[in-house]
Amino acid sequence: MRQVASGRMCENLAEGEDCRDPIPCCGTGACLTSFPVFSWEVTTGKVWAVHRGGDASPHSLLDKHGFECVSVSLTMVGLKPSDVPPPLGVKVLSAGAAACIADLVTFPLDTAKVRLQIQGENAVTGVAQGIRYRGVFGTISTMVQTEGPRALYNGLVAGLQRQMAFASIRIGLYDNVKSFYTRGKDNPNVGIRILAGCTTGAMAVSIAQPTDVVKVRFQAQMNLQGVARRYNGTMQAYRQIFHQEGLRGLWKGTLPNITRNALVNCTELVSYDLIKEVILRHRLMSDNLPCHFVSAFGAGFITTVIASPVDVVKTRYMNSPPGQYSSAINCAWTMLTKEGPTAFYKGEQKLCSK
Repeated sequence: MRQVASGRMCENLAEGEDCRDPIPCCGTGACLTSFPVFSWEVTTGKVWAVHRGGDASPHSLLDKHGFECVSVSLTMVGLKPSDVPPPLGVKVLSAGAAACIADLVTFPLDTAKVRLQIQGENAVTGVAQGIRYRGVFGTISTMVQTEGPRALYNGLVAGLQRQMAFASIRIGLYDNVKSFYTRGKDNPNVGIRILAGCTTGAMAVSIAQPTDVVKVRFQAQMNLQGVARRYNGTMQAYRQIFHQEGLRGLWKGTLPNITRNALVNCTELVSYDLIKEVILRHRLMSDNLPCHFVSAFGAGFITTVIASPVDVVKTRYMNSPPGQYSSAINCAWTMLTKEGPTAFYKGEQKLCSK
């Protein structure tokens, strides 16, 4: 804020006391080194201006030096946050743009996660037979060595399309949906927040699912000589999936995707609040940034443990060719019987990192 006049505030002064300087203060605790001073770098409220001479007003106070203290309304100058929320279009575009920027940074991690999740699903032959992925960063290193750095960004175009369709709806409409459930009331409880998050998440998945299918399939295909490429371009992938699998192919895996999104929303919010409550109740930390960081880290770990199995099934089912699995449930059962329960936690390091 911009200060328009010089002055000084004295705290906790009783009526009749002086400031450290030979300038009188009133019992309100406000002391001004020059007068009149009516604007301060504080929140809007009342400030006491001191002036000498004249008759005291009926509502004024006089200190022991005969100075009159007058209550003055304080008007802020400078910039302050607007009380008017941004238009819906601004929130939607801002959410999508921010998600795209984040995706540019985290996309290699996401690609590594997909490679880990589909590893062991099918028998590998030819050039790819000797390639084995171990860990997120080991997968990134192997991909760079065998396929080149560009392989880390396979499916980036579809990924950015997904963020503009998914994040813009999931985040951009969140406040509006939350207000709808609360009927305009402030301070909604955790249940309302979870319900709003699940609602916007389901809406976003229903619209953005084709982009997610194409993204995952591009991330899964290897850029190796002697290995046939499944798709050669983003738009060609949309057309080919539609011609070979129909609309159901473009929206393949919608149900497990919605389920995963609901699990993430519920688990993150509830576990974050519970962990933070335990920390504050036992006075392990004060309510500050380190406390929020520890709570968020714990919530992320718990969310990964709960949501990772659904995420692996979702990835494999979306990437599967027609006829490999009859449903997402069949995909999960096949994983359990052929690879064991540990298959459901492939790529969990990336989820924790995210």
